[in-house]
Amino acid sequence: MNPAEGTIVLKPGREKSVKRDHPWIFSGAVASKRGLLRVGSVVDVLHTEGSWLGRGLYHPEDDMAVRLYTRDESESLNVDLFRSRLDRAIALRRDCGLGQNPATTGYRVCFSEADGLSGLIVDRFGDLLVVQVSTMVLASWIPAILDHLKAALCCGQVHVMPADAKRMGDDAATGALSNLSASTGEPVEFHEHGLRFEVDPANGQKTGFYLDQRCNRRRVAKYAEGRKVLSVYSYTGAFEVAAAKAGADHVIGVDSSEPALAQAARHADLNEVADQIEFRKGDAPKVLRSLRDSAQTFDMVILDPPRFVANRHQMEKGLRAYKDINLLACKLLKPGGLLATFSCSGHVQAEQFQQALGWAGADAEKSIRVLETLGQPADHPYDLRIPETRYLKGLICTVG
Repeated sequence: MNPAEGTIVLKPGREKSVKRDHPWIFSGAVASKRGLLRVGSVVDVLHTEGSWLGRGLYHPEDDMAVRLYTRDESESLNVDLFRSRLDRAIALRRDCGLGQNPATTGYRVCFSEADGLSGLIVDRFGDLLVVQVSTMVLASWIPAILDHLKAALCCGQVHVMPADAKRMGDDAATGALSNLSASTGEPVEFHEHGLRFEVDPANGQKTGFYLDQRCNRRRVAKYAEGRKVLSVYSYTGAFEVAAAKAGADHVIGVDSSEPALAQAARHADLNEVADQIEFRKGDAPKVLRSLRDSAQTFDMVILDPPRFVANRHQMEKGLRAYKDINLLACKLLKPGGLLATFSCSGHVQAEQFQQALGWAGADAEKSIRVLETLGQPADHPYDLRIPETRYLKGLICTVG
């Protein structure tokens, strides 16, 4: 049993999201607190009138004051809860055919709120587990979580990374989390639909590789045979490799990061498609404009940009950015060419993204017809009660 160390009482009217099973309680919703509370204290959350709402972990200095982990008053918030949630997440992936297929050894094991473990992301790359911790309230639980993951998944290497040490605000604690890593420090090879890739989480973005596009890369590649393909925002070249392996005549990949492009070239070599792919370093919009100005055209364009809308205040600017890059892509496509375009901005709804694409088509004076609607794979499930868990949107279109 792990009893609550204190209580958090909410302001009137601020319990609505909790009653809808959303796990986040922001500091502005807190009316009062009781107990000697510290980072990671177990707290009971109460309605302004005193009724029990949920149990979670408290952070006195974070804007996200409480992360809830149970709405069952009889359920203790202890290590057994974390173990059972992890077991449930692992079982879900196995039900989806992941973890047993040697052709695909890279997948997400735990997806934070969507798996009932707010602040915890776990990705598997072959024998390596990459554990991303986005809140210090979980710091004391991580050693037990790692032990359970290694035993349940039979993985020998672990890399632990605080997602945002500056925001988490405790250099000593984030350093202690990083010191829990037990890996060789060398890149680890894994497979995706039979393709070979490497991950180096100590030097990459997020957990080192964008696993959320795994199924989408396969869908997009089915259209690539015999085509001249432009792929923008390449990162480490996974879309480009998939397209080349599917029979693309020639692929140009563009990214602004030199280390990412070096890894992309390595991936092309690993998959024996280096002669089909040309990687170019440059700012994506500038490269797109340069290609337009030189009257180059392509049979297919792939756009997989970073998040353009990080909060609601950036919505107008972000939607304009989506419109602009898709407009440039439309102008680069031959008549009847294919556009595969994505947004990973959680604040942007699918309808808004499609509207931005419609604006691009109107400005380019071209029709855009949607062939396929794409999203997150099964190892990135989204919870309908938690809109933030649904973030990835994609469209495969023909541009007339």
